Amino acid sequence: MLYTLYESQRTLMEPFADLAQAAAKFYSNPLSPFSETDLAHRLSAGCELMFRLGKDYEKPEFNIRTVDVDGVNCAIHERIEINKPFCELRRFKRFSDDPDTLLKLKDQPVVLVVAPLSGHYATLLRDTVRSMLEGHKVYITDWKNARTVPLSEGDFHLDDYVNYVQEFIRHLQKNYGNCHVISVCQPTVPVLAAISLMASRGETTPLSMTMMGGPIDARSSPTAVNNLATKRSFQWFENNVIYRVPSNFPGAGRRVYPGFMQHMGFVAMNPDRHATSHYDYFKNLVRGDDASADAHRKFYDEYNAVLDMDANYYLETIKTVFQEFKLVNGTWDVRAVNGDLERVRPQDITSTALLTVEGELDDISGCGQTKAAHDLCSGIPEGRRMHYEVKGAGHYGIFSGRRWRKHVYPKVRDFILENQPAQMAAEARTRRARSA
Repeated sequence: MLYTLYESQRTLMEPFADLAQAAAKFYSNPLSPFSETDLAHRLSAGCELMFRLGKDYEKPEFNIRTVDVDGVNCAIHERIEINKPFCELRRFKRFSDDPDTLLKLKDQPVVLVVAPLSGHYATLLRDTVRSMLEGHKVYITDWKNARTVPLSEGDFHLDDYVNYVQEFIRHLQKNYGNCHVISVCQPTVPVLAAISLMASRGETTPLSMTMMGGPIDARSSPTAVNNLATKRSFQWFENNVIYRVPSNFPGAGRRVYPGFMQHMGFVAMNPDRHATSHYDYFKNLVRGDDASADAHRKFYDEYNAVLDMDANYYLETIKTVFQEFKLVNGTWDVRAVNGDLERVRPQDITSTALLTVEGELDDISGCGQTKAAHDLCSGIPEGRRMHYEVKGAGHYGIFSGRRWRKHVYPKVRDFILENQPAQMAAEARTRRARSA
């Protein structure tokens, strides 16, 4: 019922948001006589703010059209390599007319970026992808909004997430021989499970795994997110935050954790900060500071765009990761595609290098939560493990913005190169020659 009421309220607000947008243009357009009045700037700014607060935010685009590779501008083409019911494996293919650059691109490491399925779209990692494209072949998990997935596609469980990651890794291994994996925030747990299960079966595992700001051990330095999960019972979550998708969406009837509830939780963590940010946006509009106003729009276009998560996946994540700590307790069993239950044993990983990254001021995944992966992955030699704490960085700073580009990306890039066998490039060239 709450979801239906929310959609009804949003539908009713939509005309008012459009009217506010029209009024903002009316008072700011230089051809309008009203733009010359004393209060024009304030009226326009106020209407623009009302529009931003009332509008519906759709899934943003990655909008990465070109990337600089050692001084050469390369065009980017997005394409879907694997289309699963709840996720697309998206590739960012680079093109260049320069022969030397083409040779360089072909021999660069292959990276699978596993994006979070925790309320926001994969486009939240736009800055991560853009940086990685400078020296890597990049693929990303682009998770779908559960309200767009028909009931006929079945449910989505945490086990399915693990199985998806394994399928994507195998796909890249088949095409390139092997790959590197980067997981940001929530997926650090299922990614570690996926690679652990592959190792336990004797499968080839990725060359390296980089885990950034994730709740491997949510007991360490608990944050507000962790405390909410431990203070409330599993039944509370099931009874209070799970709703069915209304009839006006393809996924009508599906039980989900709605994105708008996740968004309210995000805002509730720092309400003063958001209120100040919107007031600053109003002042920037009044004084004509277009650069600052545009930066605000870009941030909130991403921040306010949220997706629904299948109820099974969401509830199982709460129980497995934040309440029973099954990964660190060694009690997590994952159901494989064939129906078999398999125990997750990170200690079985021996040939995959491990890099963990944490932000000193992370208020989502506290310090120590990601670093705990090193204790679990005891089979990885010390020389192939590394931990990096980013001073002064919050949660988003470790994968986006200045600190990511200046401090974190160089560490990740160098770690991947250190674990990229030279012979792989030669083997890749041989395979391409044979298939030509």
